[in-house]
Formats: sequence, structure tokens, C-alpha cells
Amino acid sequence: MEQFDVLVVGSGSGMLIVSAAVEQGFKTALVENNKMGGTCINTGCVPSKMLLYPADVLTSLEENTKIGIKIDLKPVDFDNIMNRMRALTQHDSKHLTSSVEITPGLTWFKDRGEFISDYTLQTGNHTISAKLIFIASGAQTIIPQIKGLQSINYFTNDTVLQLQTQPKSILIVGGGYIGIEYAHFFSAIGTQTTLIQRSDRILPEEEPEVSALLLKEVTKRINIHTGCEALEVREENQSIILTTQNRIDDSKKEFTAQALMIATGRNSNAYQLNPQKTGINLDEHGFIAVNEYLETSKKNIYSFGDAIGRQMFKHAANYEAGIVWHNATHDHKVAMDFNVVPRGSFTHPQVAAVGLKEQEAKRYYNILVGIAAYRDTAMGAAMGFPEGFVKVIVEKETSKILGAHIIGPQATVLIQEITNAMTSGNGDYSPIAHGMHIHPALNEVVQNAFINLQEHKQSS
Repeated sequence: MEQFDVLVVGSGSGMLIVSAAVEQGFKTALVENNKMGGTCINTGCVPSKMLLYPADVLTSLEENTKIGIKIDLKPVDFDNIMNRMRALTQHDSKHLTSSVEITPGLTWFKDRGEFISDYTLQTGNHTISAKLIFIASGAQTIIPQIKGLQSINYFTNDTVLQLQTQPKSILIVGGGYIGIEYAHFFSAIGTQTTLIQRSDRILPEEEPEVSALLLKEVTKRINIHTGCEALEVREENQSIILTTQNRIDDSKKEFTAQALMIATGRNSNAYQLNPQKTGINLDEHGFIAVNEYLETSKKNIYSFGDAIGRQMFKHAANYEAGIVWHNATHDHKVAMDFNVVPRGSFTHPQVAAVGLKEQEAKRYYNILVGIAAYRDTAMGAAMGFPEGFVKVIVEKETSKILGAHIIGPQATVLIQEITNAMTSGNGDYSPIAHGMHIHPALNEVVQNAFINLQEHKQSS
């Protein structure tokens, strides 16, 4: 058996732990049997944004007629877009691989690992053990039970990146973050795109009015069918035919396209580790159960990132890595506050949020709600009065920010000012309301939302 001071499972945000451990002189082991860098670099946020930025540019150009600009768009260079994306991700992964292989004090085990006893893993022909273990094993695509699915070729967010030819049409099953972003990409480059969503709205985890406005805007370019269950899929004459059932009236409908993508969510990879053999508990959904300090049920074993299923975003995992390393190496422990994790969907328009939704907040607090529209700012007028708004929720007695929700241009940038205020000082909104904002700039819409705070009214 090989003994280490620190053992890390997963090379995504787990690499932050690896770097800290090596820097402090710990004998460190890394278990990673896939491409170095984890989901974000290889199949997640980095490659997808390499595709979504061109989609943003194309969609913005098409909308510029309302401000007096007319451009005759030619067909996109699909090969160039995809090759550029693959070149960057491959470069980053290879660079990280080279660094890991030459780092003194670090041993990389390239086979899948699984626990065989307390604090002990088997990986390939190696049995390894450590006093301190960090699990950042990530997540994988959920494949729904659709009759005939295993008999046809379909894409996920992993395999769609290997597309060599632009499909003329595509069916996307799933209207969450991944599904709606890829629907934006394909529709922008000229692929006829149809999205099938089981829930009665897209991005169902966001505020209802955000989902409603997003649906209104994206249906200008994407065929969206909500409240539909995907039942069966088959292939005929080089086309894919998907049968769905309406969840309200049970009526069935068929959709035909050249390609099919599954984007119905992600679940934990933790089960592959046999965590129960070292005393780690899983929650009811199969994610690793942790407390507020990101400790598992087994002393000196921590978990974070997608493996725990709390806030499955790269920036959250990076922040959690700092929390777990501090807690593992200091007597004073720091709790992870998941309420201040911002999230964003790079659709068109963008969606971003942080904290509680209105209906959640009113259960526990006496609240004020403020709403401001992009079109009511000077920059909004300059941009041609884009659809979009900022909604903020605060506690009436303390002025503490409880949540914020944005849909519109640069939403993922605008949310940061609110996130910073929530994590600074008393977490109240006074720095935003009284701070000097550049005029004219889009950030004024955030300030306006707090200026417009009113007594809570029951949402319809």
C-alpha cells in the first residue's frame, strides 16, 4: 500500500487542493482517469462559451436593425467555430497534464479509483491511502428512459463538442441551463432548432417572470414545446423522429430532425467510488452528503463541486475548494454559504440570479421587492430598448439583500455588484443605492431596482 498525506479525487477544481497541498509540502496523490481539467475545461463552461459567444454576436447583429444597422449575414464558418473551440480546450488540458506530470511531490493515478476500506482506494494495480481526502469527482449527464434511445446516435453536452458537420435541424430534450444554451447556439448559426421541455416552463429553477420573458424572446428563433414528455425515439431515412406526450391532455406529437441532443440534467459520479466502504453517506439523489463545512460523514474526508450537487457551477466549486482546504488545515472552520452563489445562463437574453426567489423569501422574511426595466435607462434607450429587467428582494427591517434576478443584456456581469454587496459588511443594499454609478451605463438598472423597492405584493 502507498501512503500519502493528501489524496484528491478529480482534476477539476480539485486541482486547487492539489496545488495548495504540494505547495505546503504534503505528499499528494491525484486520482483522475479522464482528461485533465475536469468538466469545465473539457466539456463544460469553457468550450460551451467558445460556441455561445459567436452565437451572441450573430443574434445581436440580427437585432441591430432597430438601431439603424442592416447587415447581410452570410452562412457561418461552422468548422472554424468548432476547431477554434477544440484547439483552446485541448491546449488547456494538455498544459495542465504536462504540469501535473512534472510536479515534485505529486503522484497522478490515471485509473478509476474506488474505496475498498477506510481511507483506502484501489486504482488500477495500486492501493493507496491518505490521512486527508478530498472528493471532487464531478457529475455526468442524466440519460432519461426514452424508448429506443439506446438504439440511435444522440448527443450530450460531452459528445456534441465533437460534431464535424453542422446539422440542418436538431431536437434538444431538456430546457435547463445546458439545453437552452445549446438551443441558442444552434439556432443562431442557422440550424432549425426544436426544444422539448418536460416542465411547464424553461429554466424552471428561476423566477416565473424570468422564465416567461425568456420564453417570449427565444421563441423568436427556437421552436419550444413545454409540458411535453419524451416517450420514444426512432430513426427513419436518416432522420430522427421523437414522439412526445402532452402532460396536460395526454395528446401525442411527433418531431423530426437530423440530430438529437439530450440535456436533461446531471447526476453525481460519486457512486463509482463505492464511498460507503469508507463510511461516506450519500443523499437521496446519490450526491455526497456534506455539512455546512463541506465535511462528509467520515472524519477528514471532504467533498465539494458537482459531487455534492448543491450549486453545480465552476465558480462555486472553486470557492468551495478554498473553504475545504481552510477547514482541513485550521482549527477554526468556515461555513459555506450557498445562498450567495451567483448563477448565470448564457442565453439570449442572458439570465443571472443570486440568493432567494420571491416566494422563498416571503416564507421567512418581511420583504420589499424592487423592479427596474432596462428600457427605462439611458443606455437601454441607446441599445434600442431591449427587453429585460432587474428584480431585487430585501428584508424590510434590515435592508439585507435576500435575492436578485436579472434577465437582459450583460445580466451575468450586472449580477456581480449585487453578489459583492451580499457578501460585504452587513449585506445590505445601501452601497448600491447610494454608490455613484456611471451614466449612461447598464449598471444603472441595478441601482434603479433598489431605488424602486416597495412593500411585498402577492405574485400572480
